[in-house]
Amino acid sequence: MTSVILPTYNRSKISFVRGSGSWLESTEGKRYLDFGSGIAVNCLGHSHPKLINALNKQSKKLWHTSNIFNIPMQEELAQLLVNKTFADNVFFTNSGTESIECAIKMARKHYFDMGHPKKNRIITFEGAFHGRSMAAVSAVVPMMKSNSSSRLTDGFAPLLGGFDRVPLGDYQKVEEAVSDNTCAIMIEPIQGEGGINVVPREFLFFLRTLCNQNDMQLIFDEIQCGIGRSGKFFVHQVYGVKPDIVAVAKGLGGGFPIGCCLATNSASSGMTSGTHGSTYGGNPLGCAVGLAVLKEIFSKGFLSDVRRKSSWLESALQKLLSKHKNIFEDIRGLGLMLGIKCKIDNAKVIEKALEKYLILIPASDNTIRILPPLNVNKEDLREGIARLFATAEDLERGK
Repeated sequence: MTSVILPTYNRSKISFVRGSGSWLESTEGKRYLDFGSGIAVNCLGHSHPKLINALNKQSKKLWHTSNIFNIPMQEELAQLLVNKTFADNVFFTNSGTESIECAIKMARKHYFDMGHPKKNRIITFEGAFHGRSMAAVSAVVPMMKSNSSSRLTDGFAPLLGGFDRVPLGDYQKVEEAVSDNTCAIMIEPIQGEGGINVVPREFLFFLRTLCNQNDMQLIFDEIQCGIGRSGKFFVHQVYGVKPDIVAVAKGLGGGFPIGCCLATNSASSGMTSGTHGSTYGGNPLGCAVGLAVLKEIFSKGFLSDVRRKSSWLESALQKLLSKHKNIFEDIRGLGLMLGIKCKIDNAKVIEKALEKYLILIPASDNTIRILPPLNVNKEDLREGIARLFATAEDLERGK
């Protein structure tokens, strides 16, 4: 039967009907080890009992009220985020793209209200991916080195202006891009879609200093790399670099659609009544699940356990690389956000792994992403590595 869903995804024929922990079960009853986590979304795995309980409990009380009313659950989640981060305030969204839109508007509105209406340009970086809205695509696509670039832009012209794109890590090009009209620099501390590119600590400190010297906002996109995936709640906390604005989503709801934009009081000063909004953002259901996710992540020992598992996994991947140098080229990443750059087509590796009932995620620069749930157990990590070894062995034998 022909699907009536728009064919904007090149979907696998596999369908899943249930999940538990790090495992998914297909319609054919096959069990797959999920090392993709819905692209870093299912941070606590599938069917986590505390998330189910939070959703069920709230669903029997209240699903939705407009943001024209106070929402106590939203206030509670926002306060927890403020208590645990650099932020002074929070705006809730439904997705990462919406969080990026809020961040862009927030940075520009700040300077408009300060009497600098032309201070509205934002510096972005090669290899970045900030979403699929017109603003998010316009921010990065001309600098993307990927065959998918044309698919993101062709037919959607004209793209939006106001962005200056520079190569990642090029200190000189960044300085040259700064002008009196630059209001912000926006960067992913770890590029996900771009190929698990970890931005060096020194470069992030350089950007912070540059923003301080030129009265600009530093925006971090931690949509994919945040919410504990690095072994800290945010990557910038690993480095000790303080942003002005952070876009958040994916893992925040553990699978329930919720995101947010975090900001300092200064950065968000222009976002007054009527300047921005969201019908569903911060609804009681989403906030109930978000609270359950964060309470688990902030529980004693959780993040240190992520770091221990990451160390073990990275060591195992290095052994994989040393044994299968014809297949793999490099290991990248931080925490449980790891990538393997391949010497052969990464799609072939992912396809062969799927035959071994192991789910991996593609990325640019011929990279595969390894994004297991943050609470993955050691046995499942060992099983995943064993299936990766079996995948590489089959590929080397030409199977």
